[in-house]
Amino acid sequence: MTAVRGRTGHLRKQLDGLDRSTSVADRHVIVAVDDDTVAGQVQDARVTVVPLNSDSPRIPMAAARNLGARVAIDDGADLLVFLDVDCIPSPDLLGYYQRAAGTPAHEEALLCGPVTYLPAPGPGGYDLARLAELTDPHPVRPAPPAGMTVAGDEYHLFWSLSFAVTVAVWQRIGGFSTDYVGYGGEDTDYAQLAAAADVGLRWVGGAHAYHQFHPVSDPPTEHLADIVANAITFHRRWGWWPMKGWLDAFELQGLITRDLHGTPRVVDWAPVGGPHVV
Repeated sequence: MTAVRGRTGHLRKQLDGLDRSTSVADRHVIVAVDDDTVAGQVQDARVTVVPLNSDSPRIPMAAARNLGARVAIDDGADLLVFLDVDCIPSPDLLGYYQRAAGTPAHEEALLCGPVTYLPAPGPGGYDLARLAELTDPHPVRPAPPAGMTVAGDEYHLFWSLSFAVTVAVWQRIGGFSTDYVGYGGEDTDYAQLAAAADVGLRWVGGAHAYHQFHPVSDPPTEHLADIVANAITFHRRWGWWPMKGWLDAFELQGLITRDLHGTPRVVDWAPVGGPHVV
């Protein structure tokens, strides 16, 4: 399942990656958020494009993922694989997720594969046949050897860029909270929902995804208002502050203030950002 608004070039590469997969997905559900150009990128009969119209410049990621899951479940899915539109799957990603989900020790868990952030592509774009040569998983998150699935309890490290759950686990967790809109927080919240539902966390070796390059700022000041609003929502729900590194950086730059309880507030002159795509 993939949600997209505006990044049809990245979507095209993801579809090319899925075409190289050693395991075949029964259905690929793409939720096109306020984007009627997506259907024109798809020629595969196994791909279902579902429109989602929103009234906000900030993408409703939680609602998009929930919609995609509902469509897949209604179509008979038993395993849901979520990929950010920026992510190109390795040929073995689906197979390793399927293998983990089919193992009794892991079938009732939240399954997470390693993610490599790619450098900017050359003039010819990414060569998918040589993508494995660029494998360099994010160092903060576990990346077991291919074929090994490791149990963990680091729920704060969960990323929604690439993960899989059985339908039974998805229903047990309850989906993403739509209290979050725009950038930041909804995936950390989802992991907390999983922990609260006693759903285990697993790191799936070999299920590599490759995040395509796009310009970003550090900290992501273009998403300042979203991050502050979503951090407050998260704190209200769970009692601790997520995205602490970004909040600390915003405060150091004078973009936010925080009261004695840590509650952030955007200062009057700070940029509030604009629409973003996923």
